[in-house]
Amino acid sequence: MKYVIGVDLGTSAVKTVLVDPQGKVAFEHSEAYPLSRPQPNWSEQNPEDWVKGTIASLKRLMEVSGVEPGQIDGISFSGQMHGLVLVDGEGKALRPAILWNDTRTTAECRKIEKKLGSKLIDIARNRALEGFTLPKILWVQEHEPEVLAKAELFLLPKDYVRYHLTGDYAMDYSDAAGTLLLDVGAKQWSAEIAGAFDLPVSLCPRLVESFEQTGTLLPAVAEASGLLPTTKVFAGGADNACGALGAGILGEGRTMCSIGTSGVVLSYESNKDLNLEGKVHFFNHSEKDAFYIMGVTLAAGHSLTWFKETFAASMSFDELLQGVNEIPAGSSGLLFTPYISGERTPHPDASIRGSFIGMDSGHTLSHFTRAVLEGITFSLRESIEIVRESGKEITEVVAIGGGAKNEAWLQMQADIFGATIIKLESEQGPAMGAAMLAAYGAGWFESLGECAEAFIRPAETYTPNAEQAALYDGIFALYQDVYSQTRELNEKLAQYRK
Repeated sequence: MKYVIGVDLGTSAVKTVLVDPQGKVAFEHSEAYPLSRPQPNWSEQNPEDWVKGTIASLKRLMEVSGVEPGQIDGISFSGQMHGLVLVDGEGKALRPAILWNDTRTTAECRKIEKKLGSKLIDIARNRALEGFTLPKILWVQEHEPEVLAKAELFLLPKDYVRYHLTGDYAMDYSDAAGTLLLDVGAKQWSAEIAGAFDLPVSLCPRLVESFEQTGTLLPAVAEASGLLPTTKVFAGGADNACGALGAGILGEGRTMCSIGTSGVVLSYESNKDLNLEGKVHFFNHSEKDAFYIMGVTLAAGHSLTWFKETFAASMSFDELLQGVNEIPAGSSGLLFTPYISGERTPHPDASIRGSFIGMDSGHTLSHFTRAVLEGITFSLRESIEIVRESGKEITEVVAIGGGAKNEAWLQMQADIFGATIIKLESEQGPAMGAAMLAAYGAGWFESLGECAEAFIRPAETYTPNAEQAALYDGIFALYQDVYSQTRELNEKLAQYRK
């Protein structure tokens, strides 16, 4: 029996999965690592923690599974997007990584917009947002010029880990598309964008396809992980691109909703010339010469985690969600907006903050919990509607992540989106997508589509309840009004946030 390994480098932990040729996960293991918030709006991690965690997880995976090292046909990666790692000539990180959910770069975003104007959308296909990589580079250029002066390359999180496993520098197109330095349609680094900010194109690593082999394991890494030095390592992709692979989003009209720390609505796109003027993200897919449209809710699952830790710390998530189905749709007039970390789609606003509206003394913990779930789902529907406005028909949505683990939430998604929700038999998200890239790269299948047919199987479907869907349409219209009506108030309150 042969296997491949998918490595998913997340924000809170690295997850490794051992997958057989039928797409079944034989074993999996996770290693957590810390997140640092040294100042308000900052979010950083030590890149060495990723490397140590990945090697430890691989070692544990091999020990627990009992699989022989020679049975591993390849390894590939999924990684958290946008995070900036600056390395010197010896591959050493020059400072902590600045992560995707770090929002210190508002001034740099305005600088990018002023300098490039409409060229940014024409070339990079995305707006200047605090989470992206170029604003982070410009922040270092402004505040830590001595660090940037020492930098040989910038890398994204998974690429830093893969370098330390193989000694090879590279970045795949799906991850590069989230930097604002890639000409997304032409699939090459933009000398025009880099030059506008006095950045040498040499700061950017070589570009590769997600399924392309980028070396084998270094001897010391192979020994530490229990694998062979000849183990093939493939480039991998951005977590959202890999999540799309793992959900079978490999053809026109295919759409997924992923709810993790953030929330994502993603739809396959084959037209490289599509320009949605930055209303949603437009990125390269991990499939060759394919793309995807994506909307993001910054604090999706994070909103639920925050709510639980703040108001129900002693309860498990299962206990917290147990009473949700007994609460009527609309949470008896209670509305939540999940802007607790700012928002991205359709409001690229780092300063907006969340709210509960309509509270009264009859509301219980279960009402508030259901309102949080509904608010997250309303935010994701805003992305669904933008994709529909682009001309796509969305009648089915594949659900992955935390939002696919609770039946009440799955039905809620069907009712709010007005679409059939599909739950998968084995939902491993981006980790499965990474394993698929290794399987395809290793020659198991003729195409990623063929791999998806072998690996991915639907388990359950949830169809919209007409009465609840109509009710949610009305509440959604109210939800859309909240942002514009509270923005000015949020700006005034910001001065009191210490």
